[in-house]
Amino acid sequence: SIATTQVNAPAHPFQNDPWFRFFYGDREDEAPQQGLGSGVIVSPEGYILTNNHVVENADKIEVVLNDKRSFLAKVIGRDANTDLALLKVTAKGLPSVKMGNSDDVRVGEWVLAVGNPFNLTSTVTAGIVSAKARAIGILGDGQDPAISKSRPIESFIQTDAAVNPGNSGGALVNVKGDLVGINTAIASRTGSYSGYSFAV
Repeated sequence: SIATTQVNAPAHPFQNDPWFRFFYGDREDEAPQQGLGSGVIVSPEGYILTNNHVVENADKIEVVLNDKRSFLAKVIGRDANTDLALLKVTAKGLPSVKMGNSDDVRVGEWVLAVGNPFNLTSTVTAGIVSAKARAIGILGDGQDPAISKSRPIESFIQTDAAVNPGNSGGALVNVKGDLVGINTAIASRTGSYSGYSFAV
């Protein structure tokens, strides 16, 4: 699991408005923002894949393994266009996932989603691949729709394996246990799983 802390969260847009401060008070002493997600160890030397949105703007990143060992992680690289990030912890001999090939995944194939939804440790759900190369319009900077649509990088594996908040950055594996995707998003009107999830 990956726990993040953002100490210097962005100020509320109306923070300097005197009427806002009259009704809601001075918000400068707000507690740091906390976040939770999942990650996948991809090498015994401590390299971990996760989603960019899990670690973006984080001031502190803590990785907790299934055996309860805890490590501080640093970001090696992030790519907002694909919503992927690579972290590094100082450790050796970590168990790592075997890499698969997402191009070989077929619609109808069984897959497993592994992660830490709702802060539950090591949850596994099963489903089938519903579609490939799915674009759902969630990546981009959110500022300029023209820029967001000019990034033809979204190519999700769609599955009906249950994925919920906290699963982001977790593994999507085939029945052999090979990593074929990183769980990234859900299609939901409630904020929780309602039938479809998407993996990079």
